[in-house]
Amino acid sequence: MAYIDLANARKAKKDEFYTSLGDIEAEMHFYEPHFRGKVVLCNCDDPYESNFFKYFAMNFNYLGLKKLIATCYNGSPVADSELLLFPEEHTTDKKARKIVITEVQDNNGDGAIDLADVEWLIRNEKNVLTELKGNGDFRSDECIELLKEADIVVTNPPFSLFREYLAQLVNFNKQFIIIGNINAVSYKETFQLIKGNRLWLGASIHSGDREFRVPDDYPLNAAGQRIDEHGIKYIRVKGVRWFTNIDYPQRHEKLELYKKYDPEEYPKYDNYDAINVNVTNEIPKNYPDIMGVPITFLDKYSPDQFEIFGMSASAGYNAEIVGIPFLGKKDARPLIDGKNTYARIFIRQIK
Repeated sequence: MAYIDLANARKAKKDEFYTSLGDIEAEMHFYEPHFRGKVVLCNCDDPYESNFFKYFAMNFNYLGLKKLIATCYNGSPVADSELLLFPEEHTTDKKARKIVITEVQDNNGDGAIDLADVEWLIRNEKNVLTELKGNGDFRSDECIELLKEADIVVTNPPFSLFREYLAQLVNFNKQFIIIGNINAVSYKETFQLIKGNRLWLGASIHSGDREFRVPDDYPLNAAGQRIDEHGIKYIRVKGVRWFTNIDYPQRHEKLELYKKYDPEEYPKYDNYDAINVNVTNEIPKNYPDIMGVPITFLDKYSPDQFEIFGMSASAGYNAEIVGIPFLGKKDARPLIDGKNTYARIFIRQIK
């Protein structure tokens, strides 16, 4: 079955994906203690549409948040739907806006905080939902001021702007939990953060694909896509991962290694002093030196078990990224008998 590739979506600038509430709940569960007393910012999230906003608004009291802020861009590619908050007021030419919540109460008296209480809050409390002066771009001055106020940023940023978005979070020293493409680990800036133990993959998505809602004008031209009974479009996306710099206990669980080193099964590269490992689960338990492993190794990476030296270059050798000596002449890809073995991360077990 064919699925949407986020890298292709990025190139086509078709990157307006809406994360499911289930996927958000599954990931946020691992960080619950970190949210207490914090200001959470969702700065790519229209409160009419975003499940990030809905999740944090409905769990405001449970998580013990100090404040929730959400902002969105001008306009909306999502048409009216009974699935939206206030569908009768929803327009595709809306202004950029922000929502600021410091308290959520059980106003309908049903004993729980739900969407009905969030709707009541937005409708009845003044200055909760207001228009922004600019276009709502996360790089604008007024959105940067909101970023400065935040403790934790949680959202699904535009995939076409992932590099720039991540760089801003790092520049302002913010904690974050964001969604991106697994191939983003090969970006120089991203990988340097991973290598320096300042960024890692999240806890809940390690393989497979995820379903996202997409704008009404998004072309559905492959398998793994559907339109529900409300006319809402969805696509299944491969290569999705959470990226975060907030620690969680599962990240320190060591990978159980069972295979022994055999030079016939683990050949050395032509141009690097390292052996090749095709499958993460088959890392030899008794090999003490440097190994090249697939990028998906990061799904099971424990900083207590392995150290990361670098990543193989796609063409020219870059000592800063590769991290180990290059023994070749020109082609810096990891070669075995002259054949490319695809991108590899160079690691070694911690003794």
